[in-house]
Amino acid sequence: MSNIGAQHLSRRGLLGAGGALALGALISACGGGDGGTASSGGAWTFTDDRGTKIDLKARPERVVAYTGAAAALYDFGVDEQLVGVYGPTKLKDGKPDPQAGNLPVDRLEIIGNAYGEFNIEKYAALRPDLLVDDMFVPPNLFYVPAESKDKIFALARSVAISTGAVPLPKPIERTGALAAALGADLKSAKVTAAKARFEKASETLRAAAKARPGLKVLAASASPDLFYASSPGKNTDLIYYKSLGVDLIVPEKPSKDGYFEELSWENAGKYKADVIMLDARTQALQPKDLGSKPSWKDLPAVKAGQVITWQPEPRFSYEGCAPLLEALATTIQSAKKTA
Repeated sequence: MSNIGAQHLSRRGLLGAGGALALGALISACGGGDGGTASSGGAWTFTDDRGTKIDLKARPERVVAYTGAAAALYDFGVDEQLVGVYGPTKLKDGKPDPQAGNLPVDRLEIIGNAYGEFNIEKYAALRPDLLVDDMFVPPNLFYVPAESKDKIFALARSVAISTGAVPLPKPIERTGALAAALGADLKSAKVTAAKARFEKASETLRAAAKARPGLKVLAASASPDLFYASSPGKNTDLIYYKSLGVDLIVPEKPSKDGYFEELSWENAGKYKADVIMLDARTQALQPKDLGSKPSWKDLPAVKAGQVITWQPEPRFSYEGCAPLLEALATTIQSAKKTA
């Protein structure tokens, strides 16, 4: 993803680090191969994407999760078991952060609302049975501070879902498998309708891309000092969009971990894009913030009014991702070539 990184990177560079994920057996779960086994009152097991088998005496009843992971689990039907979250949960005005999705944030204990924040005392007080997190850079759990991870992991077992360098459907499927192991009904009308919408949106995007060959799309993120051109080789959503035929620009000189290329604002026009997908997360600069950057105004996509929002950290549920595919398809259908 744009600016996703290891625990030592700044929040700005947070989606920049990567590394190939060896899935193989990691995507297989204990029991029937659906991601985990759980029975009421019985033992509970789940094998996560680190290859770690989690064995508990009973199905977890108190789950703390990274905000995005919690939001995805909630979409799949996990509700009362969610007791706490960490990560972007509330905005400064108290409203839910977009990354919180449909989560009932006022009911949940927020043990950290920004990168580097994780209140271990609050976490311990929640008496967690399980910690759930996204894993962009194996084996690191997103937003779990490296300096205190040992204390955190000593309080409860943890589950990691691979969310970097794999196509978008994979983390959605794995999150669904975990939700099912936690007791959610993946055959519910809500979940099946969301999956059908996602599949339809995928085909709509495929058709839109096929009808507009040569329409160049750049996924990017803006900071005060740098313009990040993101790679469709590492970001899970971009990998999927490219597989559907979207002509995504591939940065020539990505960072060591391959997620993005750092460009000075003077060189922001290095790649000629007809459409720019711009990082919409709270910490990234938005078009309204970029008036002082002459090079921004000069970009062909900006001049053409073809800048759309991008969520480099999608919530990995069918409900969370279907609207993203639909919006991109709509943009591609109406966008014009700028050169």
